[in-house]
Order: sequence, then structure tokens, then C-alpha cells
Amino acid sequence: MKTFTYISLGCKVNSYESNALSDALIKQGYIKDDNNPDVVFINTCSVTQVADQKSRQHIRKLMNNYPNAISIVMGCYSQHQGKFIFNEIKPDIVIGTSNRDKIISYIKEYEKNKKRIYAVDEKPRLYNYYEELGISSYYEHARAYLKIEDGCNNFCSYCLIPLTRGKARSRNYDEIILEAKGLVEKGYKEIIVTGIDISYYGKDMENMTFSKLIKDLLDIKDLYRLRISSIEASEIDDELINLMNTRNNLAAHFHIPLQSGSDTVLKRMNRKYTCDEFYQKIKRIKQACPGVILTTDVIVGYPGESEKEFLETYNFIKKCGFNQLHVFPFSSRAGTKASKEENQIDPKIKKERSLKLIELSNQLYHQYQKDYLNKEVEVLIEQYDRKNKCSIGHTSNYLEVKIKGEPKEIGSIVKTIYQL
Repeated sequence: MKTFTYISLGCKVNSYESNALSDALIKQGYIKDDNNPDVVFINTCSVTQVADQKSRQHIRKLMNNYPNAISIVMGCYSQHQGKFIFNEIKPDIVIGTSNRDKIISYIKEYEKNKKRIYAVDEKPRLYNYYEELGISSYYEHARAYLKIEDGCNNFCSYCLIPLTRGKARSRNYDEIILEAKGLVEKGYKEIIVTGIDISYYGKDMENMTFSKLIKDLLDIKDLYRLRISSIEASEIDDELINLMNTRNNLAAHFHIPLQSGSDTVLKRMNRKYTCDEFYQKIKRIKQACPGVILTTDVIVGYPGESEKEFLETYNFIKKCGFNQLHVFPFSSRAGTKASKEENQIDPKIKKERSLKLIELSNQLYHQYQKDYLNKEVEVLIEQYDRKNKCSIGHTSNYLEVKIKGEPKEIGSIVKTIYQL
């Protein structure tokens, strides 16, 4: 019996794809074994320079820990730096963000002739197809990711992802519904809709929109909860807002990336909206969906960001009434427009501004928590913390809840009084 293990870095899409490839190996008779694997693979990330560094470190660590295993590297970092990885780090097989559906044939080919394989497509922007990597099993007990789309057409000035992931392209509708039904039948209570730019879904199809797909997923029998991952404000239409307001099994949570609350910075970032357009959408959501939690991403220290522009962002976040922030200091990526811009911000200033926004985030989230204090909430149990002897899960509106005492069954739904 052959064995394997893997590491997945970065985003939810990587997590989904890693589980899909793990599933493919299991179907071929492999068993997951972290101690003595015959095959090891790592799904890399390249969203920041730090992610690149972590990817390199993990590749080397994996190869050192398992010197006798067939080593496979894939993902955004290998798409971006595949030749460096192949020539300098020297794993056995290097794949980018395509050809992952051929992983079994690559392993067999390597086993047969012991010749290293380089299978990185150099021009991902030419991809016109969605690479199907459907999952029939999953390794979390309560929640599963459902990938509906790949690629991105936005070309924000700070981001490499459109170059590493290729054109935005929708997954086949029937494959999505079939996979979602299968996950529900296997007992998964929450499905998280994910992709590189999920709001693109349906734009390359006839008679299909993102909102229609969400409605059809919500109609699946026995689906307890559907959660939408990051989505652009411009793509949240009235139909989706109505679903959020009327469907109990759609998680009361929108994660809407802002990146900056300054119009001048947004323009330099090549974001496709103004602060006023963004605010009007947030205002519409809040009016229609009371109680929904709104979270966002913010980049701090974009090249040329003045103190005035930073304060515009700080105040705009408060105006929008976000409940939690994910704060990212700007990371220069070679090959992007932002890396060539003048007036790169001093790391000390980026750190100071990041800390201010993190403090603001903590204040906003604490205030949101207080609104639910001593009220009954319904929680999907996701794990048990043995050290602190408490079960941990989330509500529909993404409040983390810890329940002291004997372990609750993973995947069970528990009503409890919310306490800080």
C-alpha cells in the first residue's frame, strides 16, 4: 500500500485543491501517512513576498524530512518561480496552477523512468478551461470548501494572482451542484463557496449569475448553512441581498474587500470603484440585512500613501461600520505595477499604521460582540480544544463561540447563551 502526505499554504482555494488532489491519491489506493510517505506534495502561495519565502522554506523542509519520497511542488509560487524551484531546489515534479489533474500520471511516469518532470504552463492567461478537481471526501468534520471559479481579470496594481492563476473562468454548474449535494449527503453542515474571484461566476456563461447559483445551492435539501467567501461590493446585487435577508441557511456574513478608503489610493491600486460607490453598497446591505456581520481587507502603506490618505481610510472604515478588519502591510511583488512606483513606505510607518487599524478592528469586533452578549445563539461545533476543555464553533454571523465542559460532537448544532 502506497502512502502520501502534503502541506497546503495560503488561501481557501489552495485548501480545496489540496484536498481534491489528496482525494485523487486515495482513489488510487494511497493512504495518508505523515511518518513514512512514498509521495509528498506542497501547494504553494505567492500572494506576498513573505508567502514566497514561506513556500521556499516549506519545500526544502518537506524534501529534507522525506528524502526518499517523490516530491511534488505546485501552486502559485511554482507558477511564478517554477524554473528557480526546478533548477535550484530540485524537487522531482514541478507543476504550476494547471496540470494538477495529471498528478497520478506524473507520479507513474516518474516511478517508471526516475526522470524529473517540469510541467508548468508558462502562459496561464491563455487558459480558457476550468480544471475539474472535484472532491468526494473532505478532512474537516463540519465544514467543506466548494470551489466555483478560478482565475482573475482585475489586475490590481499590487497583485500577481491574475498572472499566476490565469483568466477568470467559471466552473460547470452541474459539477458544482453535484459536488455540493454529495458533501451534504456525507454530513457536512456548512459549505463555504470559494474561488479566486467568485463574483465573476456566470459572466462567461449564458443565463447564469452568481446570485442564481447561490439560490440553487441554498435550495439543496438538508444544507444547514452556506457561507460566501470574499466578494467584491460591486457584484452584490439586490437578488443576493434579498437572499441574505430571507434565507436562514445563508450565513449572515459578507466579507467585502475594501483595500483602501482613500479615492486617490484606490485609483493608484487600479481598484474599480470610488469610496462613495462602495459606501452606498454597504449602506444598502445594512438597511436590508440587520444583524449581518461585515468584514473586510485593508492594505496599509501602499506606495505613496500619505498620512492624510491613511486617515481617510481610518475614518472611512468607521463610517462604513465594518465589524472586523483583516490588515495587510503592503508587500512589493516583482512584476507588478506597484513594485515600480516611487515613494515606497518605510516599514516602521507601515507597522505603526497596521497597529492602529488592528486596534480599531478589535474595538469594532468587541462592540459587535456586545450586541449579542447574554443572548441565545446557534453554533455549529467545529473542534474541541483539549487544553482549555471547550468546544469551539461559529454562529451564522461568524461569532466564535467557546462552550466549556465535555466535548460536543463535531458537526453538531448547539444552542447556547453567548458570553465573552
